[in-house]
Order: sequence, then C-alpha cells, then structure tokens
Amino acid sequence: MKVTIYGSGYVGLVTGACLAQVGNDVLCVDVDERKINMLLNGEIPIHEPGLDKMVQANIAAGRLKFTLSAAEGVAHGLFQFIAVGTPPDEDGSADLRYVLTVARSIAQHMDGYRIVVDKSTVPVGTADRVRAAMLEVLEQRAFNAEFDVVSNPEFLKEGAALDDFMKPDRIVIGTDNPRTTELMRELYAPFNRSHDRLVVMDIRSAELTKYAANAMLATKISFMNELANMAELLGADIEKVRIGIGSDPRIGYHFIYPGCGYGGSCFPKDVQALERTAREIGYNAELLSAVEAVNYRQKDKPFEKLQKHYGANLEGKTVALWGLAFKPNTDDMREASSRNLMEALWKQGVTVQAFDPVAMEECTRIYGQRPDLKLCQTAEAALEGADCLVIVTEWQQFRSPDFDAIKSKLNDSVIVDGRNLYSPEQMAKKGITYYAIGRGC
Repeated sequence: MKVTIYGSGYVGLVTGACLAQVGNDVLCVDVDERKINMLLNGEIPIHEPGLDKMVQANIAAGRLKFTLSAAEGVAHGLFQFIAVGTPPDEDGSADLRYVLTVARSIAQHMDGYRIVVDKSTVPVGTADRVRAAMLEVLEQRAFNAEFDVVSNPEFLKEGAALDDFMKPDRIVIGTDNPRTTELMRELYAPFNRSHDRLVVMDIRSAELTKYAANAMLATKISFMNELANMAELLGADIEKVRIGIGSDPRIGYHFIYPGCGYGGSCFPKDVQALERTAREIGYNAELLSAVEAVNYRQKDKPFEKLQKHYGANLEGKTVALWGLAFKPNTDDMREASSRNLMEALWKQGVTVQAFDPVAMEECTRIYGQRPDLKLCQTAEAALEGADCLVIVTEWQQFRSPDFDAIKSKLNDSVIVDGRNLYSPEQMAKKGITYYAIGRGC
C-alpha cells in the first residue's frame, strides 16, 4: 500500500520505517532540508535502538523514500499520515499550527480521495479542525474531493519503539466511516496476525485515549514519588513498599518506580495539555494538576539532597553526573531531570562533570560550550576530581559499578541516587554516604 508520512521526527520516522518493513511503499515528507539529506544518506537524526538498520535496509529496498515536496507527498499515498510535532503553547495547550498546516497542504494538492490519519498526539476535537481546514482550502479551490480523517494515536516508548510498533498491545483507530475502518485494518494487518489488536471507536474517544494513557502512567509515577517522600519522613523503605504493592495484580510493577521525576516529550506535555483541555470545558481536573505539580517538585530532589549533605552553599564544588537523557536507550533530554539539576548547580557556582552513553551531543546542542560543564568520555572519567556522584538516568551500565573505584576517585564518598539503583545496606558497608529516594536517606 502507498503511504505518505508528514514529519520525519521520532513518531514519523519510526512509523515510516515499520510500515516499509512489512512491504508498503512509504514516502516521508519534511520541511527540514538538513534532516532529509541526512536520511537520504542513511543517517538517523535521533537515537532509537535498531532504527538505523531498519531505515537503511528499506531505503536500499526502495520501500522508504524522503522528500521536501508536499505536492509529491500528496500525490504518492492513499494514506496521508500527519506525524508532525505538537509542542506546548504558552498556556500549556498543544500547539496545532503544524498539524493544520499539513492538513491545508494536503487539501491544496489532492486530486482525489485520501485518508488523512492524525498520528500526532492531539487534543480532542483536532480531527474536526483538520476537516474544517481542509474543506476551507477545497472550497477556495472550487474542487470537490472526498476525504476521511482518522485518529490513530501512537503508543511508542522511546528506547523500545520498534518493538512497540511491530508487536503492538493495541492499535487504536478512531473513525466515523466503516469503509475507512476496513482500509485501516488492511494497512495494519501485518501487525495484527496472532490475534485482533484493533480497537475501533469514534474519533473523539480515540483522541482522548492517547492522553488518558499517558496521564494514567504519569499519575502512577507521581503517586509513587509522593509515597517515597512520605517514606523518608516515616523511616520506611519505598523499595520494599513497591514490591509489596506491585505484587498485587490489580496494581502491577509497571511505572511504580520512584525517582527524581519523569521527563521526555510525552508525559509532561500530555498531562499539561489534558489539564488545559479540562479548563477549556470548565472542569477542574485537580488530580492532573497534582500529578504535574508533584513531578515538577520531584525533579529538585537530587539538588535538595546535595544541600542536605553540604549545606545551602555549594559554590566551588564539582559534581559528577551519571546520565543526561530523561530515560535509558534514548538521547532525548526534553524535560529531563538532569537539566533541572545542572541548572540549579550552575546557579550555585558548581562545576558539572557529566557522562551519558548517547546524550552528550544533545547536551552540547542545548547548552553549548561552557566552563562549568565538562562532558566526559566514560563514567569513570566523570568521577576524577569530583566531590560527589549524582545519578539521574538508570542506564544499565550504572547498575553494577566498581564501588571501591568510585570511592577512591571522589573527594568525598557521597552518592546521590535519583533512581534507587543501589542497596543502602551495601553502600553503608562500603563506607559510602548514600542518599536515595524514599529510602530513609
């Protein structure tokens, strides 16, 4: 089947590569000439395990192509996927300007029936706005063309996106036309073979489903962080509490790991956007507001623990930082806890020596070259001459380090662990002063 995808960022590129992988003819359209040139050369502008090989293989097979031309994109595919960004507007609501620009462009160039698929994360009612924008352009053209708008939200975890797309838990389709449902079912048939994963519903319900899923997961994280903060004051160990409640199948172990807050491109902006949607319809979504507030506060925990140990004035200290990305297996630093910590430390006159397996180039892009930031080539190098170590990303290679080496390299034997990777008892035996989240320290 012929598919056009607008936007070659995280969602668009993964969607395009995976649809091409099962045999479709996919054309990705983007306005960023540098990005398109990179992709045409088989270079990937984001870090996602396995994506580079999949993209290169499908380019070589002729199933995956890239262009700057919207007209070429509209001419190419029956399916027109909109996968452009929806960044937070000034009030926290989703900014739909890029989505609507693509919709108008499709209407401007279409010469027959098209299925317009909203893949971007968009607020409830966006399909109506897309349809209205397209109808306005078609009216200006005096051209009567049939089209359908579909909501098909993505459920991709950064770091595991290919598996999530190729072996989905569910495929949500929001449509008001049975014919479109069958065409979407045909498109997704290769991912739907062992049992029916298609969940078909009305468009507005599909749009809300995406926000509801992310808000629910974010709520679990913030709830555990609230419990962790209570556990510290009560002298309890949140890790034991986590095991105690996670063993209940009604709760489960997913997304109940306490830490120094969630980040990334999805949870923060989606919780915020859903809360703003509630405001627009006159509903006070107190729980969503609390989830956002708890997460914002939680990101300050590593800095607070450093002040607890050293006092309010940290000027002149050097802090080793392990982890820059908001989570493992990605270079994404959007809303990352590392950013809150580094910016707070710099205000105090602290030098940061940081290591991350993949996110250091992104860190340089964000902050540039600065005298109080040293990006180190190894985790061990970040320890050299530092007073203490702070961990904010739970990369696998940080889970079982040489603690004797850490102790020998640091000026002070202090670890602030924002992800609860280590045992307080083991740290005490090693003679390391250890501050974790919700573990009585």
